[in-house]
Amino acid sequence: MTTHTGTTRTTPTTYTPLPITPEALAGLRDVDDAGQPCVPYTDEEGGYPLRCCLRASAPGERIALVSYAPLRRWAAGTGAAPGAYDEQGPVFIHADPCEGPGEERAGYPFSRAGALRTVRRYSAEGRIVGGRLMEIPDDEEAGFDAAFAEAFADPRVALVHVRAVEYGCFHFEVRRPA
Repeated sequence: MTTHTGTTRTTPTTYTPLPITPEALAGLRDVDDAGQPCVPYTDEEGGYPLRCCLRASAPGERIALVSYAPLRRWAAGTGAAPGAYDEQGPVFIHADPCEGPGEERAGYPFSRAGALRTVRRYSAEGRIVGGRLMEIPDDEEAGFDAAFAEAFADPRVALVHVRAVEYGCFHFEVRRPA
C-alpha cells in the first residue's frame, strides 16, 4: 500500500491537524478501542498512514493496525455525549512510542490531489452538525483550508474529523481555532 502525503510545503497550515494523543496511543498499544490486543508487525512496504506522527510509514518500521474511536476519546475529555455518533475504525500507529509529528511537517497529512475525503463536523455535545465530501484539489492546502473555514463558519462546530472515503478510516482532527 502506498499512500502519498502530498506536496511538501514550507508554510504552516492555517488549521492545525492533530495526531492521536500520546496518552491514547499508550492505551492503544495495549488494547484498542474495540477491546482487541495490539498486534505489532514489521512493515515491509512502507506508505501506511501513521496517525501517531501524521506521516507515512517507512519500510522496516514496526507498526500496528488498531481500532480507534476518536470522538469517544475527545468526548471523555470534554464531557460531551456523542451517543450513536460514537464510532470506531482502523488506524495505523507505530507499535512503539514515537516522537509525534515533526516540526518540519507542513501542509495537511495524507493529502493527495484527487483523493476523496469526508470532512465531518461535530458540535461541543459530540453530535454531527454537517459535513461534506471533498475531492482534494491540486492546491491541496488551499482545499483543506477552505473546507475547514466553511466548517468553522458554523458557530456550532467544535471540531472536524477528516476520514478516507475508501476505507472510512480516521486521518486527523482539527479543533476550532482559539
